[in-house]
Amino acid sequence: MYKNHVDLIGFIGSDPEAHQTSNGTAVTNISLATKSSWKNESGGYDNRTEWHRIVLWGKLAEVAAKLAKGAYVEIEGELRHRSYQKEIKAGKKSVAVDIPVTEVHARILRKLDRSTTSAESEVSEEVPD
Repeated sequence: MYKNHVDLIGFIGSDPEAHQTSNGTAVTNISLATKSSWKNESGGYDNRTEWHRIVLWGKLAEVAAKLAKGAYVEIEGELRHRSYQKEIKAGKKSVAVDIPVTEVHARILRKLDRSTTSAESEVSEEVPD
């Protein structure tokens, strides 16, 4: 059995970037911050924030485009790796460099509320391969 599943809960770090593909499919990219904390050797607490690039398609993208920086969300999806080439100038020469990118392609988006009395809203959609 194989499984590629990511489940993240965090805050959107900047307003979503929405656009459409050449065939009219909605695509939205968001930057999601998650935080880990632990007790260090001296008895204090340390923490680390990780940033995740999230890609949403179709109906999910349309819903995500309406969110704003600071929204508290849960994302379920799968991890994808890709790369693209970028021209870097080195003096008078240009060099093509492969830039690796790791993204989460979302299948489910849940907008969470920080209070325990509020309801969650969920949107899910199959993501094209």
